[in-house]
Amino acid sequence: MTGTRVPGVPFALQESEPWPWRTTPTGVEVSAKPCSDLFVDPSGQGGIAAQSLMNAVTLLGTPPAGDFTLTARVQVQFTQTFDAGVLLIWADERHWAKLCFEYSPQGEAMVVSVVTRELSDDANGFLVPADRVWLRIARIDDVWAFHASTDGKVFSFIRAFNLGVSAPQIGFEAQSPNGQECDVRFSDVAFTATRLGDLRDGS
Repeated sequence: MTGTRVPGVPFALQESEPWPWRTTPTGVEVSAKPCSDLFVDPSGQGGIAAQSLMNAVTLLGTPPAGDFTLTARVQVQFTQTFDAGVLLIWADERHWAKLCFEYSPQGEAMVVSVVTRELSDDANGFLVPADRVWLRIARIDDVWAFHASTDGKVFSFIRAFNLGVSAPQIGFEAQSPNGQECDVRFSDVAFTATRLGDLRDGS
């Protein structure tokens, strides 16, 4: 398969299943599947992912070796709790991480992160007073970092972590765990073979 070429990404991406991802001049957009998510309940007793593996639609590819950043402006038409547009790091069904622009139970847009090593954790970042935010993932050696920005210039550190596995894929995901759809636009997508001086660096 030749895969999908997304502007700003220098390698092909593959769909997790046939789904209408639409490329734009600066990125890609998609509508989430109904009742879709990537999450394994920390208790090990529930969660959509624990019951039916991973059912959110993804668009993923293997980055070149070395350090890099992947940035996108993420815009979401929120309707239901936990609707989200996501930058995703994916190794396998039990090792992955996502940086989300998500709709909270309190009806507020916010940055959320999840790291899964067999089970998922769940950590809130900050509230976003708009319908869009810039998300960034970065790799330095075997360590990953998540950052987010309200203006695309100054990024706030969200978290750093090690998945404990090598050669994961990266890309995009859309989810709507409690809804029938969720329109997500990833724009101003940029992949750079850049090593951050510090994983907590907001520049």
